[in-house]
Amino acid sequence: QVQLVESGGGLVQAGDSLRLSCAASGRAFSHYFIGWFRQAPGKEREEVAAISWASGSPYYADSFKGRFSISRVKNTVYLQMSSLKPEDTAIYYCAAKEYATAAYKYWGPGTQVTVSS
Repeated sequence: QVQLVESGGGLVQAGDSLRLSCAASGRAFSHYFIGWFRQAPGKEREEVAAISWASGSPYYADSFKGRFSISRVKNTVYLQMSSLKPEDTAIYYCAAKEYATAAYKYWGPGTQVTVSS
């Protein structure tokens, strides 16, 4: 059974950096893709970035190119966020899917990121 657990959220000031972690366990992830999503209050969930477990190739949604960076070390996927803005305040989730064209099937409980001005 796939388990994803996010950590690293917290309260930071505008302009700060923060690194989120997503610990993955439960099976071999060799053909999986891990994605980071976020949902701000009153807004729909949006995809931030994703990474191929096998190749390490990253994908970024256009809005997040430049300030956000996704990477994987062993069974943990990281989301490095820099130059944070108050509008980055959201619950950040990681999710897993088995293939690039599949829907995300497994989700973590999320971690809260709050950016104060």
